[in-house]
Amino acid sequence: MKLNPPETIKEIAATLEKAGFETWCVGGAIRDALLGHPHLDWDLATAAKTQDVQKLFKRTVPVGIEFGTLGVLDADNVMHEVTTFRKDVQTDGRHAVVEFGVSLDDDLARRDFTINAIAYSPKTGEIRDPFGGQKDIEKKIIRAVGDPRERMREDRLRALRAIRFAARFGFEIEPATWAAIVESAPDMKRLSAERVKQEIEKTMEQVPLPSKAFAKWRDSGAFKTLIPSLAKITDKQLKPLDHLRRTLLVKRPARKSTRIAALFAAAPPDTVRKTLKDLRFSNSETEWIALLIDRWHQLEPSMTSELLRAEEVFAADPFGERTPPSMVLRLWAASVGRTRLAPLLRLADAFWWAARQAGEPAPYKPTVAATYKRAIGIAYKDAIEIADLEIDGSDLEELGIRGPAVGTTLRKLLEAVINDPRTNNRTELIKLARTTTSG
Repeated sequence: MKLNPPETIKEIAATLEKAGFETWCVGGAIRDALLGHPHLDWDLATAAKTQDVQKLFKRTVPVGIEFGTLGVLDADNVMHEVTTFRKDVQTDGRHAVVEFGVSLDDDLARRDFTINAIAYSPKTGEIRDPFGGQKDIEKKIIRAVGDPRERMREDRLRALRAIRFAARFGFEIEPATWAAIVESAPDMKRLSAERVKQEIEKTMEQVPLPSKAFAKWRDSGAFKTLIPSLAKITDKQLKPLDHLRRTLLVKRPARKSTRIAALFAAAPPDTVRKTLKDLRFSNSETEWIALLIDRWHQLEPSMTSELLRAEEVFAADPFGERTPPSMVLRLWAASVGRTRLAPLLRLADAFWWAARQAGEPAPYKPTVAATYKRAIGIAYKDAIEIADLEIDGSDLEELGIRGPAVGTTLRKLLEAVINDPRTNNRTELIKLARTTTSG
């Protein structure tokens, strides 16, 4: 009952079978179905060559034709990958040369782990499992297909994938496979920066408790090879990752970036931007993550002490505010920017949670939640940026203030408004501007 591919997949497979080409469902969809997890991407492996597939289907996309893969578009314009049975004949640890015209078992033998080397026939309902993947799913084990050392040599990314799968599903890595991962760590330098970045992002997106995955990156030596600045990251530094939510909604992309920021917050601050750029994060991603980390390091002492002080005040007067003063919240918002304030507070919450787990003094969840709600309201209501002021540079020029003095004066006016929002009116700001420049 678990193995029930979508009707469109069954139709594609039936078309290929009718034309005389053996066809099977393969890959992650089989694994996830056996685990009882939903999976939207059902892939097919077939004896048909790419030219045969192109003849049988009107709409195809050459997504990886050199590796025998075509995308077949169904009636709803959803693409399904169809790949010719193949095996690797040569590899350098990053790229493989493949041979076609082989059997299904040959095709399964080239796959990375037993749980990914299971095939299902939509035509007959047969499950082909030559390497015991179903038993390993039952035992919750990640095991390489065949010789683990050979599998890691064929593609160095497999070591990181094994770690991600283990953390994602709560599995253990079989000892011989783990030994091969550790042995392969120095050769991971062959991996492109883009593939390492993608693996970090997939871990952040798929794994409920990323600390377990990245602890294995550290213990295997992967960090030492790939991101030396994180080679000595501690369990305590990794723990905040587990308190930050996964990106389950397309409309919440900042969640993934906040998890990444929590990881790289353990690196020396002066290395973060270069490390992110070396990993091929975009300029905007790099700046967003690096600035969040910068502000966290800068504001953490103040944020922690202010919330702990607010808890003391609240304990003495339960009818009082459970949050820091409004002016303090405006200062934080002005420092990080209103669009980054929520991620900063979520990052802070994660680090405070980890500190409490370690038995260290840190603000409690009710105080953090109350501060979050009030701070976000203030950030979007009060003036915290120069653009929020009721006067601008043109107004200052009319007062005879020109050149660099314009920027200096606007910053001083903003400081005044952050201290007292009532001063953010044209009359008061002009008066303050004249006083500032005359002084």
